[in-house]
Amino acid sequence: MTGMHMTDWDRDAALTTARILLEIKAVNFRPEEPYTFTSGWKSPVYIDCRRIIYFPRARSKIMDMAVEKIDRHIGFETIEAVAGGETAGIPFAAWMADRMNAPMAYVRKKPKGFGRDALIEGDVPEGKRTLLVEDLTTDGGSKVQFCQALRDAGAICDHTFVVFFYGVFPGGADILKKIDLKLHYLATWWDVLEACRERPYFSESALSEVRKFLENPVAWSKAHGGVGSVEEAAARKAALV
Repeated sequence: MTGMHMTDWDRDAALTTARILLEIKAVNFRPEEPYTFTSGWKSPVYIDCRRIIYFPRARSKIMDMAVEKIDRHIGFETIEAVAGGETAGIPFAAWMADRMNAPMAYVRKKPKGFGRDALIEGDVPEGKRTLLVEDLTTDGGSKVQFCQALRDAGAICDHTFVVFFYGVFPGGADILKKIDLKLHYLATWWDVLEACRERPYFSESALSEVRKFLENPVAWSKAHGGVGSVEEAAARKAALV
């Protein structure tokens, strides 16, 4: 795990999250027609965490585990406000803030109006230890943007939480470490593969190809027409800004 000790509770929560994501069909395997991410990486796997919002029992369990994760790894009274990243992070931030009895705001991708709060909706959590929440992370790019907006507005943002961390492409964790932002998450692709051992959600050939990807994502991406290095991915993203 990134920046935290893996306990028995963490392992159970990871597998439970993976099982839920598989059950609600948020997990997609498509080795024969790979997905292309904004950064140019090619991937045979894609996850749609936004599906969680449609399933009340699934989302309740995931949010319960999310708050338990924060309590265990950050503290019961350490977080003073919760901020969601536009758009997918907003509902998850709202549910977590409600359970934590904490103020909630959200961070825009683009400013609306002027001033330091142009990117913050709700109210600026100035001086408050603020948890940044999104649904998932692939390479950490959006977390940097949202975190900087919160810090520029006067919030203390040292922690970010996501339901799902790809945990595959190189550089993602390093990007967050550079700005002293600690990542917390419930599950990764390895947990999904583990859960797939219990039930045949996908064909063995698809699972085999996904394992190859997870073991060497850079080579897999390059072999399937995607970028083949962190530098290429960064250049691609920069060109899109």
